[in-house]
Amino acid sequence: MRLRKAKTTPCIGVTTSAGGGRYMWWFYFLSLRLYGVRPVRLIAPIDDVDISSFDGLIIGGGDNIGAGLYQGDLTLDINIDPARDAMELRLLDLAARCKVPVLGVCRGAQLLNVFRGGSLHQDLHKSYDDVPHMWTPLPKKYVTIEAGSKLAGFLGRARFKANSLHRQAIDRLGEGMEVSARDEYGIVQGIEDPKARFLIGVQWHPEFLIYRASQRHLFRAFLNAAEAYCAER
Repeated sequence: MRLRKAKTTPCIGVTTSAGGGRYMWWFYFLSLRLYGVRPVRLIAPIDDVDISSFDGLIIGGGDNIGAGLYQGDLTLDINIDPARDAMELRLLDLAARCKVPVLGVCRGAQLLNVFRGGSLHQDLHKSYDDVPHMWTPLPKKYVTIEAGSKLAGFLGRARFKANSLHRQAIDRLGEGMEVSARDEYGIVQGIEDPKARFLIGVQWHPEFLIYRASQRHLFRAFLNAAEAYCAER
């Protein structure tokens, strides 16, 4: 019988878009390599994904999510990537079965909510009247963390400034998910499953804020969960 060689370094799968996701990937790469972790970029389409290759999964930012996945208005489907939607939903299904730690970022947080049966605001400016048009990787808006949430414990802060690179937003929560953060306009900025080892979605991009201690703490908490998962296998 051929024995599988024990891994000493956790491996993290990171999903990105094929084109514009390249610059995000390099920020993820740097954020993860900071802790000596081996990141692997995942780009759709991938027909056969071996979830056992990964000790953690990051569903990254990118295009909007197809409205058909949550019974939204199909006429508003713009800038979508159905192949990536399908790949990431399959990855989340496999991760759920194996209890792999998952961090969803921006689009990834939204997809995590949709995977759990939740819905999205397709255009947050139509759902929130007083939200300014903001599109920046720089910290420009305030986010408040729910006291007692896992996210609060990981970040070690109750309030901080975050960036904003999204046009969609979380609406109805998926099964088992709880809101862990909102911005100053009331938009959901964080969701989590409190019963899972690590199943968290954040609407901002922590990889662009890695120079801030609180954002490094988030990656460290995710990687602690990945290391624990790796050690148990």
